[in-house]
Amino acid sequence: MKEFHCGSLVPGCDWHTRHEEEAEVMRRAVEHLRTTHGEDTIRESMIEAIRSRIVEAKDAA
Repeated sequence: MKEFHCGSLVPGCDWHTRHEEEAEVMRRAVEHLRTTHGEDTIRESMIEAIRSRIVEAKDAA
């Protein structure tokens, strides 16, 4: 189970997501950045920043 916490990228944001597939975690994270943080353009550097912050969920039960 993969997990992304937006607060690791945007300080103060409590949003997080988890999914078996990294691609789905990425899709959800990009959608969150667009809708919540107003990011209209998601650059490759932002994709890499998200990807580098995706971790294995600690309590994936």
